[in-house]
This record gives sequence, structure tokens and C-alpha cells, in this order.
Amino acid sequence: MLTGAYVGRGFDTETAERDSPLLPGSTAAFAAFYRAEEVRLFHYFRRRVGREAAPDLVQEAFTRMFRSGAFGKVEHPRAYLARTAHNLLIERARTWHRKQRMLCPLDEARDASVPPEQHGQIEAAELRRALRKALLAMPRRTRRIFLMHRLRNHTYAQIAEELGLSAKTVEKHISRALHRCRKVAVRYA
Repeated sequence: MLTGAYVGRGFDTETAERDSPLLPGSTAAFAAFYRAEEVRLFHYFRRRVGREAAPDLVQEAFTRMFRSGAFGKVEHPRAYLARTAHNLLIERARTWHRKQRMLCPLDEARDASVPPEQHGQIEAAELRRALRKALLAMPRRTRRIFLMHRLRNHTYAQIAEELGLSAKTVEKHISRALHRCRKVAVRYA
């Protein structure tokens, strides 16, 4: 391969560029490199960022390589171009993440920490056991009236008629039962 013209004892670079357009580092050599690598680089970017963004990234990668002046200086320009392309993808991802953080401010109500489900389930089970114990500790009649009202959805009048009591007495028993249940619930709140 002819890389320059020999003039006397030295190497004439001006004649070499004119006579040999593929001198390493020349614009013509870079254009040939661009044509040889453009499709490969386009496919690389297309697989990673999509068809729409790939042409811009190809152009940016070659522009960076040309502006840096590395094309004529590096031993393996294809590897240098691959590293430049990879760095572009990293920069693009960082920029995207930075913009996402700025566009989505922290919403204290929505993003508040949530207690673990298991902890809540354990507390609920403990409360149920304590309420059951409180129900079993109630006098038999109070417990029966309370359960008729809460589990069977009977009204005070229906309970009074079924048990032969006054509605005021049923209300008094329900009040006592609720008071005991509230005392247990306060301990677990």
C-alpha cells in the first residue's frame, strides 16, 4: 500500500495526501471507515434503543470520533468506535434517569413506606384472640345478646322480643360488651 511519496531523504505528506486518499487520519480514509462501519453501528444502536433513535446515535458516535482526532492515532479504530457507541448509550441512560427523577417529585402520601403485610396479619390475629378472650369473659347473657346483634344482625327490638327483655336492657348489655371490646382494642392500637 502506498502511504506517501518519497522525496529525497524525507517523507512528503502533502504529496502523500494528494496521491493517496486513504492515508490514515485523512478525511477520505475516515469517509471510507464511515461507509464500512455505518450499517454495523446502526444495527447495534437499533437493537438497544430502537429504529427512531439509532440514526442520531450513529451520527453522534462518528462525530465524536472525528472531532477527537483519534481516528488517525488509534491502532484499532473499530474498537474505539465501539467503545464510543457504548459510552453514548451509558450517557443516554444516565440522562434519561436524571430527567425521570426530576419529573417525578416525591409524593409523601403516595410514596410513604408501607408496613410489611406479615406484621399486620400477626397483629390482627393477636387482636382477634384478645377479643375472643374478652367475649368469653363476659357474662353469658351479655355475650349472647352482643353476638345476636353483631353476628346475626338482629335489632334491639328483635333481641328483646326473643329473650323476653326490654329494649333498654338489651341496649345496656350491648353497651357493656362494647365497652369491654374497646378496652381490648385500645391495648392493640
